Amino acid sequence: MEAAKIRVFLCEDDPDWLRGLVSYLKKEPDFEVIGHASSGPEGVTFLEQHEADVVLMDIMMSDNPEGLWAAAEIVKCSGARVIMLSSMEEKEFIFEAFKAGAVDYMVKSDFSEIPQAIRGAFQKRSSIHPSVAEKMREEFRRLKQLEQEVRMKELKALLTPTELQVLDLIEKGHTQTQIADKFVVSIRTIKVHVGNILKKLGGKSSKEAAQKAKDMGIL
Repeated sequence: MEAAKIRVFLCEDDPDWLRGLVSYLKKEPDFEVIGHASSGPEGVTFLEQHEADVVLMDIMMSDNPEGLWAAAEIVKCSGARVIMLSSMEEKEFIFEAFKAGAVDYMVKSDFSEIPQAIRGAFQKRSSIHPSVAEKMREEFRRLKQLEQEVRMKELKALLTPTELQVLDLIEKGHTQTQIADKFVVSIRTIKVHVGNILKKLGGKSSKEAAQKAKDMGIL
């Protein structure tokens, strides 16, 4: 008994690219191209009435990222696995594509790898393309850095200018007695400052708090 073919649907508004891709995929013996659409709404309507295993969805249609909306709708209304196609490696599009429910994101210039991506999606073993994975890693690094900067600003805003000075001196190895002498205040005043710092930054000791402040870039 012949194995069932992978039912592939294409959503693409460039007729030349669509024609070439259909012709290319039809050469694969385990694929069946069940249809195609030139817009997101048209694709969603088709898949509400027909079953597909894998959908190749162009992101940019009608001069806007219509494919992102269509992908989300298709994921909701069918069991099809969506692979996003784009001529760009735009990080914001990559993240939005996966948020919409796509299982893979491919740049159109890598068309020779599309058949294997389709098979991987069908078998639920999609592996993100290396170029896309690197973009995602870059974005995760950027978001992590941004998160750290926001956290640093929040913590720095909690500390008074005097507390920052006290922290800086502690980090440089000064004792509380030396800091009190430097500020010409009592040791009790410095202990109050240190107590406030520990409440705000956490830590078991002033040195630990100072190290945390340095690590976060507050000092």
